[in-house]
Amino acid sequence: MYGVKGGEKPAASMKDVAEKAGVSTATVSHVINQTRFVAEETKVKVIQAMKELDYRPNSAARSLRSSKSKTIGLLIPVMGSDTSNFFFMSIAQGIENKLKEHGYNLILSNSNEQPENEEEQIKAYNAQLIDGLIMAPTGTDQSYLENTLSGTYPVVFIDRKPQGYDGDCVLVDNFQGTNEAVKLLFQKGHKKIGYVSGALGISTSDERLSGYKRELEEHNIPVLSSLIKIGDASFDTGYKLTKELMEKEKITALLVANNVMTMGAMAYLQESQTKIPEELAVIGYDDYDWAKITTPPLTVIKQPAFELGVTAGEALLERINNPEKIFEEYRLSTEMVIRKSI
Repeated sequence: MYGVKGGEKPAASMKDVAEKAGVSTATVSHVINQTRFVAEETKVKVIQAMKELDYRPNSAARSLRSSKSKTIGLLIPVMGSDTSNFFFMSIAQGIENKLKEHGYNLILSNSNEQPENEEEQIKAYNAQLIDGLIMAPTGTDQSYLENTLSGTYPVVFIDRKPQGYDGDCVLVDNFQGTNEAVKLLFQKGHKKIGYVSGALGISTSDERLSGYKRELEEHNIPVLSSLIKIGDASFDTGYKLTKELMEKEKITALLVANNVMTMGAMAYLQESQTKIPEELAVIGYDDYDWAKITTPPLTVIKQPAFELGVTAGEALLERINNPEKIFEEYRLSTEMVIRKSI
């Protein structure tokens, strides 16, 4: 029979240590297992709390955790037949290639862009004794991760930068991509440039809009809200917002900062028989095969998806081997693929 004998004080738990030290249970776990960088001041608080409470980590659990499963989790936020599938699948391929070199397997799961699903999937990973997790977060506020992640494995964030949670990040330089696109359109003589984007509030969309605005400001051109159209990242919304810009604003160029919306925008422009680039110059996002066969072939901002995956794999392996190093942010450059649409 398991329990505490009469008169004996119940053994302190990890939760007790966390409360005494004023930190999360995940942070206590990181200190015990050395699975993540923890600031020295915080580490001292945790160790002091453990001493005062006479807390002794379960040696069997620690022994189990110290044995490697050679399995890594990958959590991505794709929806249905969304073409971002292609982007994240390219990332997954890069991650898998890098991990295989070191004998690791990859388990893939999907949050479907829903924070509740994301939390559920993380809890499922917690039970699987993975050695690490690579994830593209669903939104900006990831502070809940402090209490959801088990603290027994490291995490690397990809594509989107989380808010409220520290960790290694592997990102694309989204600001650079749209900034260079607007610069190119200025070189071609355009000053009234329409902008179509997915919802703001995630780092990718926010940074791309900043890149667009900054280049306008550099040329002393006012940033007009009427030329900036924001909506959910879907084919239909790309179609609708492009239609609005063409009917209500006299734009001479269009920059679409999302891959799915680019398809919707091109569908409207071809349906309305808009002459590209004579009547409208167009730059889209992501270089898929269909962009090469539109009429005319589409100029795009290309993201290094496969390379992002390889870098994420390298960052996670480095973190597994060196758990206490300072967190790093890796930024990969975009590339302008110039075709006949400008």
